[in-house]
Amino acid sequence: MESRLSRRPLKALALGLLLGLSAAAVPVQAANVFRFAFQGDIKSLDPYSLKESFTIGMHGAVYESLVTRDKNLKFAPQLAESWETPEPTRWRFHLRKDVTFHDGSPFTADDVIFSAARVRAPGSNFQTNVPGDAEFVKVDDHTVDMLLKKPNPIAIYQFSTWYIMSKAWAEKNGAVAPSPASATSPSYAALHENGTGPFVVTEHQPGVKTVFKKFSGYWGKVESNLDEAVFTTIGNDATRVAALLSGEVDWVDPVPLQDQQRVNASGTATVMAGPELRTIFLGMDQGRDELKDSTVKGKNPFKDARVREAFYLAIDEDTIAKRVMRGQATPSALLIAPTLYDRSGEFKRPASDAKRAKQLLTEAGYPDGFGLTMDCPNDRYVNDEPICQAVVSMLARIGVKVNLAAQPKAKYFAKVLAPSYDTSFYLVGWTPSSQDSHNILFEIAGCRKGDKSGRGGWNLGNYCNPKIDEIADRVESETDPKKRDAEIKEGFDTIQADWGYIPLHQQALAWGVSKKVTLVQRPDNMLMLYWVSKEP
Repeated sequence: MESRLSRRPLKALALGLLLGLSAAAVPVQAANVFRFAFQGDIKSLDPYSLKESFTIGMHGAVYESLVTRDKNLKFAPQLAESWETPEPTRWRFHLRKDVTFHDGSPFTADDVIFSAARVRAPGSNFQTNVPGDAEFVKVDDHTVDMLLKKPNPIAIYQFSTWYIMSKAWAEKNGAVAPSPASATSPSYAALHENGTGPFVVTEHQPGVKTVFKKFSGYWGKVESNLDEAVFTTIGNDATRVAALLSGEVDWVDPVPLQDQQRVNASGTATVMAGPELRTIFLGMDQGRDELKDSTVKGKNPFKDARVREAFYLAIDEDTIAKRVMRGQATPSALLIAPTLYDRSGEFKRPASDAKRAKQLLTEAGYPDGFGLTMDCPNDRYVNDEPICQAVVSMLARIGVKVNLAAQPKAKYFAKVLAPSYDTSFYLVGWTPSSQDSHNILFEIAGCRKGDKSGRGGWNLGNYCNPKIDEIADRVESETDPKKRDAEIKEGFDTIQADWGYIPLHQQALAWGVSKKVTLVQRPDNMLMLYWVSKEP
């Protein structure tokens, strides 16, 4: 006969087993994971490595700027809670308190001053984000002054993509100098991060996968409900779309034009489309005395304006927009989107004219044309390689034989950017980070100086007209809007008269998004993880 004492342990054991089974039956809530894929990769975590929209957006998940832009691209406070201009040449920034970097160290004015020097140092691809003449002065631990030599109404226009780094962390890890995208040996900052942003990078395999996780010590409030975001590179268009439709990933960019109807009809995903600020254009090497990888020896045909005009007239952008881009591109006469310059409508794109182009080549001394190499990315812009292939065919009609060198963006940018600028003829896309024409006149069309100013840093072909530099300097300090617009127009008129560049079009955005996901699509084409939410 069981005693009362012996039964009690058995009852307790049975109750414990029952509770244990009940607990096992209730699943632990899984982490909310957002999986996304881009046609290119995140080569470096150094926020000053590559001025390219997707990469900048990814850096923006972990790093922050003094001044950011909101969902409508309007200025908004970030690490600086407020700012003012006590005098025309002095900007004062009041920094947030109680902000920490991911390693737990405090954010102070010393980090801002360090970052201002680092972003303008050799090797940085963001030198122009901060005015070259700016001196940063620490007022106290949470107040910084920016002193300018002359008034500059657009001094902070590019601050939103100038991310602040930890001075102590960079010094400790030998990362004081920027690590450019062309670096063959990645630095510590290229493989690790220490920002103040809402996400931390817990895994980074360049070209393969990068894992972002929510930072529990973040100072602000985040709209995103994500616990984790996993990025993978999927270069193949068909594979990328298949991954979206199967639910393997929740977001892809871009959705090829030919697949957009299928995605919209899937019931599980949709194509988010909209106008983009980016302009796709062609550039020519106008600096070297002999054109590299060309059949012309001893001279550079592109130094002759007739040759540049011939290339421009040979390219039928209307056909590219209609056939290659399937109508999802707007032909452009300028290097800037119409929405960013009010007087864009005063410019007209010259009509293509192969007969006139051939005549110009003959007048320049190339009746049979010549051969050269064209550099083109194949995983960065919408239909970038097909656009280049179309250009090759169009130039063939006037006797120009083009060897197309299309390659992934990591290799492409490493080749064509500083310090080598190893290209004769190239395709690139550009969104002015300031959303202002000065950026074009200074970075794209400015004479390449190779100095700390950053002038001409993205002028890959070294087009140089000193008049443009004079105009850019006046535009930078002009405070009268009408006078400023007139100066800008003169600058664009000069570029067009020189046949300095060949603008093609503004492409359309085409993100593939799972119907379980809500996010923000800005026309600057930056995916910001802190605005992404997903249904569990």
